[in-house]
Amino acid sequence: METGELSARIIAGDRRALARAITLVESARVDHRAQAATLMEALRASGREAVRIGLSGTPGVGKSTFIEHFGLMLTGQGLRVAVLAVDPSSARSGGSILGDKTRMERLSREERAYIRPSPSQTHLGGVARRTREAVALCEAAGFDLVLIETVGVGQSETVVADMSDLFVLLMAPAGGDELQGVKRGIMEMADLILVNKADGDLRPAALRTCADYAGALRLLRRRPQDPDGFPKAMTVSAFTEDGLARAWEEMSALVAWRRAEGHFAARRAEQARRWFAEEVRQGLLARLESPAGRATMQDYGARVAAGEMTPAVAAAAVLARLGGG
Repeated sequence: METGELSARIIAGDRRALARAITLVESARVDHRAQAATLMEALRASGREAVRIGLSGTPGVGKSTFIEHFGLMLTGQGLRVAVLAVDPSSARSGGSILGDKTRMERLSREERAYIRPSPSQTHLGGVARRTREAVALCEAAGFDLVLIETVGVGQSETVVADMSDLFVLLMAPAGGDELQGVKRGIMEMADLILVNKADGDLRPAALRTCADYAGALRLLRRRPQDPDGFPKAMTVSAFTEDGLARAWEEMSALVAWRRAEGHFAARRAEQARRWFAEEVRQGLLARLESPAGRATMQDYGARVAAGEMTPAVAAAAVLARLGGG
């Protein structure tokens, strides 16, 4: 399919065209990367924009259950919701192990929803770079909200925070010691902490945990992109759907405030600048991995080992050759 036809079908909301385009942008083939770049440039003029929400949480916290019920609530309001989920990968095939379409069966059947699992591969950052392009494709296809779910709390969260408008951290009820297991950096990135499973016998523990997080958030320095009261902690129950509507109200209020104050556009502009720099870095690394790049590294590595050149001079020579290539 030609790029022009593919872009037109995506803008028209064709789900098969969207799936095909995401497969194209996730491909590492050189010809596919060129086609993907052309497609993304063609879709840039669509001007469509969705609210991008990054979602992470500890394993077993109920991310998939939360996303399904949250997504169903939003589609029930007439909104179109896309879910991009980074799944753990199979060591053999490289494909997704969990498969979110099987874990979100009801949402996957919803006409206004679209779920796309992406394998994390051995290097999450590479897939996350393409996830950003997948987000842009979903926006061009007319979705109002894009949820980006990560594998779990870890190094990938900084990447996801750099491609979302809001970052939500989903936590489970536990003793006060759980605060020690959550890195301060992730707490500082969160716009909203949702303590899930606040129902039944777990409700008292959830309320205590929420109070612990609320106290921890008050100790953090206020960020210029936050109105009074943010970031904040709340309790929700994906199972009973209690608190989901209020959580969405808080998210919507924060987005509206950031738009009005100019933080929303500034954040996206800074994210675009960062991803431009990341593309340049990844492009240079790709040259190192090419046959010519490996040959150059072996050549200069042998010279350094033989004492003919210092490592610094050899590195400068390699970078000069890469930059000129």
